[in-house]
Amino acid sequence: MNPPASAGEGVRDILPAMIAAMPIGLLFGALGVGKGLSVLEAGLMSILVFAGGAQFAALELWTYPVPILALAFSTLLINARHVLMGASLAPKTVGFSLLQRLGAAWVLTDEAWALAERRALQQRITPAYWFAVAAMLPLAWIGSTFLGAWLGSFLGDPKRLGADFAFTALFIALIAGLWKGRATAITVIASAAAAALAYLTVGAPWHVAAGAVSGISAAWCAAPAERSTP
Repeated sequence: MNPPASAGEGVRDILPAMIAAMPIGLLFGALGVGKGLSVLEAGLMSILVFAGGAQFAALELWTYPVPILALAFSTLLINARHVLMGASLAPKTVGFSLLQRLGAAWVLTDEAWALAERRALQQRITPAYWFAVAAMLPLAWIGSTFLGAWLGSFLGDPKRLGADFAFTALFIALIAGLWKGRATAITVIASAAAAALAYLTVGAPWHVAAGAVSGISAAWCAAPAERSTP
């Protein structure tokens, strides 16, 4: 497939995720201003950090004086999943140059990873497809963050509009697209149960690590059984 066609398919695939990311970005921007950030500061966080989960966790911990060590640790813990996602994509991007691999890692997100994994089930992941998928999402996230921060108090509490559920709805859609039967069900249930238990007993951000470790362990245990099923 030629690069323009591959890039066009990437834009088509990421478009729903871009739309879903916009209310989340609006929510983050509005909450950031509510925590005392300026419009520029909230927008710069989305540009420099570009990690929705870590950014929301940072807002939860945001006090004055700012707890730098706690923020750094929670960000490291939440974003550690990128190591696993990168390892998963590595054998599927063997045709990428070193520079392309470094660029691919820079724009890696959950949504881009999920779409690339789904595409890899049917055909090769090309640089044109990957960068169309991965580089488009920042536009929606950063733009909506600035807009949400600018609107600020005019929006009132964004949660009353149900915007906070957009983050959950996006990941439900991604899981549905990657559904592969019994193994997927076991992985999702184990991960969700562990994350919920850790959140209720220990609190954030430990629920992220608990869900990730439990999900990976469940997937490893369920995979052999899935392969042996006729």
